Amino acid sequence: MLERKDIDAVVVATPDHWHAQIVVDAAKAGKDIYCEKPMALTVAEGRAMVQATRKYDRVFQTGNMQRSWRDFRHAVELVRNGYIGEIKEINVSIGEPIKQCDLPTQPVPEGLDWNEWVGPSLYRGFHEDLAPADPHKSPWAWWRGYRDFGGGLITDWGAHMFDIAQWAMDKDGSAPVQLLPPSEPGQSHGLTMIYDNGTRINHKIWGGEKDGNGVQFIGTEGRIEVSRDFLRTFPNEKLAKADLKSTDKRVYFSDNHYQDWVDAMKKRSKPISDVTIGHSTAAVCNIANIAYELQRPLLWDPIAEKFTGDNYANMMLSRPIRGKWDFTAF
Repeated sequence: MLERKDIDAVVVATPDHWHAQIVVDAAKAGKDIYCEKPMALTVAEGRAMVQATRKYDRVFQTGNMQRSWRDFRHAVELVRNGYIGEIKEINVSIGEPIKQCDLPTQPVPEGLDWNEWVGPSLYRGFHEDLAPADPHKSPWAWWRGYRDFGGGLITDWGAHMFDIAQWAMDKDGSAPVQLLPPSEPGQSHGLTMIYDNGTRINHKIWGGEKDGNGVQFIGTEGRIEVSRDFLRTFPNEKLAKADLKSTDKRVYFSDNHYQDWVDAMKKRSKPISDVTIGHSTAAVCNIANIAYELQRPLLWDPIAEKFTGDNYANMMLSRPIRGKWDFTAF
């Protein structure tokens, strides 16, 4: 497919552990790219994807499509324009962090090249939870929950909700500078991330049972809560549907994430969720997982994309690449 001259662009919708290799190969082949979220399995892979995209001058859209939804955009613009005062704290309600894969090995189904499915990741035996043979029986593959294939719900839903938090704070291309894991090992929530301006993002369940995944912004003069099902503002409930003033600052407008990518390809411009945005959001998710795994406070340098004074944590920013694959060769 990459060798065909009549194909201008590719959509990458594989499991996360394949993203970097395919994106780099596509960029080298001169294809524009739409890559599903979370963009990268590791921080190092995200940086490689940025470098390859820029080197070969490709248009890249990350599948953080909530940026093209009205309620999320409106929440972001309300925050940026100070409608609830100064933001001191943001609560992000999503599921659990990554875990080691403890699934037993099962016989490989007929017709599945399991070695190729595992690809660049360290090899482990087949299990139907990772790649269900019958999508009607089990349509939701849980490769996303395990190290070497995904990043748990921290990356799966975090790539959506941490992305909105970053956007609202105008921190695209940046990240928190300090990560504080929960006090007790094995907890699935409780991580706090602190930014250079003092704003704290907490990974916690903040809503009711039916609220699901969402973001809660707590300001000095009010509160905004947003998810795919609602936009709520307190104490002024009318803010949720109010028009902004003509003098207010606005963010990039898109109401169709996919058309925005096509338009950017035609104009040779950056779409709403360019590769650098996808990388910085994925990096936040990835370092959050590292803090959960190591269970110790970490200092992060967003410019160098390294932990300060923690060599072991820095080793976790990449992973061994198996066999014939090599996404660094560009």
